[in-house]
Amino acid sequence: MIERWSRDQVLSLAPDASSRKAAQGVAAAGKWRVRGVTGEVLFGECQGSGASPYQACVDLSEPAYRCGCPSRKFPCKHALGLLLLWSADGVPETDELPAFAAEWLAQREARAARSAARLEAARARSAATQDDPGSGSGAGSGTGGDRDGSAGDRRGALGGEDGWGSGAPDGGSSGDGPSSGDGGASSRDGVSSRDGVSSRDGVSSRDGGSPRHARVAAGLAEVERWLADQIRQGLATAAPHDWEGLAKRLVDAQAPGMAGTVTRLARVREEDEWPGRLLEEYALLHLLAVAYRRRAGLPPGLAETVLMRVGFPVTREEVLVRPAVRDRWDVLGLRDEEQDRLTARRVWLRGRETGRAALVLSFAPAGQPLDASLVTGTTIDADLAFYPGAAPLRALVARRHGSEPSAATGPPPGAGVAEALEEVAAALAADPWTESWPLVLTGVVPGEDTLAGFPLLASWRGVWRLLAVSGGHPVTVAVEWTPRGLRPLTTWDEDGTVVIL
Repeated sequence: MIERWSRDQVLSLAPDASSRKAAQGVAAAGKWRVRGVTGEVLFGECQGSGASPYQACVDLSEPAYRCGCPSRKFPCKHALGLLLLWSADGVPETDELPAFAAEWLAQREARAARSAARLEAARARSAATQDDPGSGSGAGSGTGGDRDGSAGDRRGALGGEDGWGSGAPDGGSSGDGPSSGDGGASSRDGVSSRDGVSSRDGVSSRDGGSPRHARVAAGLAEVERWLADQIRQGLATAAPHDWEGLAKRLVDAQAPGMAGTVTRLARVREEDEWPGRLLEEYALLHLLAVAYRRRAGLPPGLAETVLMRVGFPVTREEVLVRPAVRDRWDVLGLRDEEQDRLTARRVWLRGRETGRAALVLSFAPAGQPLDASLVTGTTIDADLAFYPGAAPLRALVARRHGSEPSAATGPPPGAGVAEALEEVAAALAADPWTESWPLVLTGVVPGEDTLAGFPLLASWRGVWRLLAVSGGHPVTVAVEWTPRGLRPLTTWDEDGTVVIL
């Protein structure tokens, strides 16, 4: 039996504030003419405005959701309300599933079996290609798309019929939901294939003979000249239209990762103490341009990281055929942000045995539901497949095991300040363009603008909630490290209850 989640954990799954409010309106026993939970499946029938009740189900082991209501939100208010009722011990345990829940569960199991079969077949093809290099171009070569590996690989990144993840709307009339994986990956996170370049280029990154490499090289050479002019003329001469023009030319040169970085420079110009921040960004841009030009002499992992930052893509299939890391992964927290008409969800994890950090990204068009399969404060027993690079962080959930996720009985294992500093330093040494990293700090007393000597991110607004939980005593806090300060994600009160910040 999966332990009940806290109210905070349930409400964190809501797609927006109106869904949170609506869910609380249906989180009453009187609204549910049928309700029950059998180990891992929560079900109920909620009377709506129609003649027939809405049938809602939640598979707590993923989690995954289904509801017969016409809502396009995911999870809908009925699934959330049922979860809130369950979290308050308002749903009785039972041994039998109603027919609608049993049918949905059987459909999920059949899809999971097909997904596992496709994954094993892809791994077998990848192994055969490695044994016989002349037989093909690798797992990613059969996904279609243009030969440059640019926009044409988007469908491959989104996955096939069922995807290899979980958490998408399952059945019901709620329509299409989010891709369960990392479709539409941001350009800063697109990575190369095993050779250090997308398999669509058909060449190794070390010979650089493809048309795309020629376009990217020309675009990055312009960046080097532009940066030299900026430094010579002075930082104060930079204007938004300069950065916009350069970003457009980089997109034309098929270097979308660097274009995205240039686009964000306008926001840097609006910050306090912007000259130092802008100079830092210029230095990192210059470092990336030079590293791309000299990538033939870099270690393979760093060469892959450089191509990733420039914007060379990788498909889900190419990642999933890589060796996976099995562990019990603590879900530390998540954060949503808008990116070019897409909403990106970042979910941070850490392995209990390996101590590895992981980032699971998902994307959805603005207004569409995001992947809600990873619940903050739970622990999942799963295989994670990591994207390549010098400091691998981004990953896909390749397979789940057992009846996880379970509610943790307390905070995850953490580290002291010195150990955390060493971990961040190692990540930056491997990948100087690292922008964030998950940490779990133990025995720290938060202040109004600092945590364990680290400054808090100026834009973070949850400090009073953290101070209230701490009460001046040491606590464990999961945080996202950034160069500009820490962003606390989750803490645990004296009873071990998850408190989302």
